[in-house]
Amino acid sequence: MSVVFTQFDPATDAEALVEFLVANEFPFHLRSRMSAAQAGEYVAGGRFWSDDSAGFWVEADGTRVGIAVVDDLEDIRSGGNPVFDLRLAETARGRGLGVPVLRALTDLVFARWRELTRFEGHTREDNLAMRATFRRAGWVKEAFYREAWPVEGAAPKGSVTYGVLRRDWEAGTTTPVNWDEL
Repeated sequence: MSVVFTQFDPATDAEALVEFLVANEFPFHLRSRMSAAQAGEYVAGGRFWSDDSAGFWVEADGTRVGIAVVDDLEDIRSGGNPVFDLRLAETARGRGLGVPVLRALTDLVFARWRELTRFEGHTREDNLAMRATFRRAGWVKEAFYREAWPVEGAAPKGSVTYGVLRRDWEAGTTTPVNWDEL
């Protein structure tokens, strides 16, 4: 499968981004459904293009299937780690795209930001499909934060953090976390 990322252009992609956000439900995000006004505000606020973030259309085999945003880019300069937000269209889910898309995103990030040594992602504890995607893509579970993920209209869920090291990515290996060192 061929996965391609095309960086958003604020001059031409704002309307299509609003349409994408309104047309799809994202049940594991803080706001699972957006109105056109909410999505327009989100896009106009610079969420998808700024000094601290870079957003991309995700295409698989020539079809637009979602969006990805790499955040916390300013942290790279001080030795920090960027994180990502991945949203696949409802029609693209359940088709086995998660692992190739996450691997391609990892390739993009490590190739583009050469000084980066670690890349991380977060998901809700009940997003079992994304958690399996992280594992199958070679990412390692590094943390579980209890009741740390706000849920609109419900009790907070646990937040699970996964990471991948550049050295593991380059070697095609994984370095597990030693959970019982003490």
